Amino acid sequence: MEISYKQLLPNINTLIFDVDGVLTNGIVTIMPDGELVRHMSIKDGYALKTAVDQGFNICIISGGNNEGVRTRLANLGIKDIYLGAHDKIKQYQELVHKYQLQPENVLYMGDDIPDFPVMKLVGLPCCPNDAVQEIQSISKYISYKKGGEGCVRDIIEQILRVQGKWDNNFNAKYD
Repeated sequence: MEISYKQLLPNINTLIFDVDGVLTNGIVTIMPDGELVRHMSIKDGYALKTAVDQGFNICIISGGNNEGVRTRLANLGIKDIYLGAHDKIKQYQELVHKYQLQPENVLYMGDDIPDFPVMKLVGLPCCPNDAVQEIQSISKYISYKKGGEGCVRDIIEQILRVQGKWDNNFNAKYD
């Protein structure tokens, strides 16, 4: 009998995300000076910050190398940011060693072939609904949201709710 991804959520303590196609929609705008501009969801950012504040290990492993992306993610409190990572297994192994991680405690959300090797190693591989077929085929959860349009918020909120760490009383905090 196959285990539902929801049964895996209570054990997750580490969340690893790709950037392009997951935290962004995968489209870049090329500026006249050659800079590549990406768009990220504020709602994904809120969920990332909430997870950081709740003590989750949040890690970014991306082949892209944009200092604006690094700054945005660092401002959310994310400390483990690997940009320009073309062999994502290396960074994953560093994280496993650093935090003494067990695969069943790790979620990885990716959308394309470079994410495949790491996704095969983690307990909860998942992807946005516009990920390539190869990634969808190994994902235990496919978000109903597209990359850059809330897929990160979707999975983080599910994990935090299952673990009782998503505060349903936000209004009381901000009155």
